[in-house]
Amino acid sequence: MNIKFFNSLSGKVEEFKPIKEGEVSIYVCGPTVYNDPHIGNMRPVVFFDTFRKFLETIGYKVKFVSNYTDVDDKIIKKALEEHKSEKEITTFYISEYENCLKALNVAEAYENPKVTDYIPSIISYIDGLVKNGSAYVNDGEVFFNVADDETYGCLSKINKEDLISGARIEQNSKKKSPLDFLLWKETKEGIKWESPWCKGRPGWHTECCVMIDTIFKGMIDIHGGGMDLKFPHHENEIAQAEAMHHNKIANYWLHTAMMNIKGEKMSKSLGNVILAKDAIKEYGADTIRLLLLNCDYRSILNFSDDTIKDCASILQKIGFIYKKLNLLLNLEGIDLVGKTCKTQVFLEDLANDVNIPNGITHLLDIIKEANVEFRKKDKNLEILKEDFYAISQISYILGLHFEPQKLSEEELNLYKEYLKYKSEKDFVKSDEIRKILLEKNIL
Repeated sequence: MNIKFFNSLSGKVEEFKPIKEGEVSIYVCGPTVYNDPHIGNMRPVVFFDTFRKFLETIGYKVKFVSNYTDVDDKIIKKALEEHKSEKEITTFYISEYENCLKALNVAEAYENPKVTDYIPSIISYIDGLVKNGSAYVNDGEVFFNVADDETYGCLSKINKEDLISGARIEQNSKKKSPLDFLLWKETKEGIKWESPWCKGRPGWHTECCVMIDTIFKGMIDIHGGGMDLKFPHHENEIAQAEAMHHNKIANYWLHTAMMNIKGEKMSKSLGNVILAKDAIKEYGADTIRLLLLNCDYRSILNFSDDTIKDCASILQKIGFIYKKLNLLLNLEGIDLVGKTCKTQVFLEDLANDVNIPNGITHLLDIIKEANVEFRKKDKNLEILKEDFYAISQISYILGLHFEPQKLSEEELNLYKEYLKYKSEKDFVKSDEIRKILLEKNIL
């Protein structure tokens, strides 16, 4: 199957060709762990998890890595405010983050590297940049010399002149140019490490370069993250990789757009920040997951009452027919797991610039077909079996909690009793059994 998607590096949709046939290497920037993740943080997480599951479903072996930034000024500040160590802060928030991932049915990564485990390698990497003239030292701090990088801006499509007059530049009097970015920072408070330059900590942009080098041993296929990381973080990663290895880290750069809350940008100043754990608790993990997926990944996603309602409605439609089919196949002694060609259109949608909304529309078409067939007096079990397999496989890729449920003989007999009492209009007994069946998630 030919896969194509928008490569942020080239600025166009390209056919995907992995470095190694049959294998895909993916690195997605993870969180800086000083606070609970908000709902917008989950968009790239859920998108790349779905993309990964799609790739694995069509036969690729995927090596998926996402990091934790566990050293940062915000972490140090939080630790000082709460009179705790940085380790205590990051351990707690990594746990909170992983609770959200588990709830949202996100598959485990091949590795989740932490920056603090890579400090010697980061120091060595920065030292290499200093020695080859790509970086310079000023009063104990190390900066990357952007002026010498002729390709700078290749990802974000921002030119240096616009940057100098712009506002997204970290001010530091030690810089030769406002464009230069920090590689090693002197740290007066909080966690710090010895280095050839001063006691301090690494700059944010070097960390991912080192972890990718160490784990993947070279270039990777896909580097991803939210659109907010495109500049300066990912741009600065590429600058360092060009200076060190004369490459751009990855052949493909994939970014997801931001999220609005009821049409407005999410921000603390507007007081509309929604924590992921709160959204999951209030609306349900599957509803949130579907909401994060049911929008073109390059378009701004709107979190609103209407979009929540739409996703809840879709989930209700899936669950209603899925349980019916699961029960029917159990009663008929038909295997609950199998292959089907009815997923082909869905897979083609995802192969075409990861068009998940179109894929969800195709899922609804399968559900409609299954409902029509199920209502017939003489049901075609072959059609319903294929529909069940398709819904199961698509739900797996979308990360929804719909899995085949093998019923025991006792449960099947209980259901038959329910039907018997219902047909005899003994509603007291049928309601008693119905309550049990509902508790067992059979009805």
